[in-house]
Amino acid sequence: MIIEINEQNPDQRKIDQVVKILNKGGVIIYPTDTVYSFGCSIMHKRAIEKLAWLRGLKLKKANFSLICFDLSTLSEHVKFIDRPTYKVLNKNLPGPFTFILPASNKIPKLFDSNKKTVGIRIPDNNIAREIVRELGHPLVTTSLHDDDDIVEYTTDPYKIQERWESQVDAIVDGGFGKNEPSTVVDFSEGEVEIVRQGIGELIY
Repeated sequence: MIIEINEQNPDQRKIDQVVKILNKGGVIIYPTDTVYSFGCSIMHKRAIEKLAWLRGLKLKKANFSLICFDLSTLSEHVKFIDRPTYKVLNKNLPGPFTFILPASNKIPKLFDSNKKTVGIRIPDNNIAREIVRELGHPLVTTSLHDDDDIVEYTTDPYKIQERWESQVDAIVDGGFGKNEPSTVVDFSEGEVEIVRQGIGELIY
């Protein structure tokens, strides 16, 4: 199933359609402010396991991120954030960044691991953020590509449909995506470390 949504003016009925799929434990492909990504509700463990399977990984080995609506929702999923870190997040989000932060106690249970960190994204994309806002909790997410292998089907929704339609519950067509990933910034040790330079230029 492909659901076309205009990023500049998302149709609420179509957002509701996507959220209904997620609430039933579905896995979707959807646009962000970087590349297209897989996503599922944080509330459905089997869907998270399917996400790992789609990436050819065991769940405990997967480095999934959470898509949040805004910074106010972070407290459930990350430990205390100091004021300097919060200021950097606030300056750069929404935006094309994945911030690695100290994880709350919920995260290891979620991913069947002893993970002490979690990646957080608040993309500058109205479709992704409206889905999360309506859902009421974060999406578990992973990019459609391997980090060093961004190919055409990650940007063209119809190429994505040809490749993945039989394996996911819905593909959200928000137009052509970008073909450069997010910038990954590690804040887990209190210092700023750029793990991967992507499309985002960090503002301090």
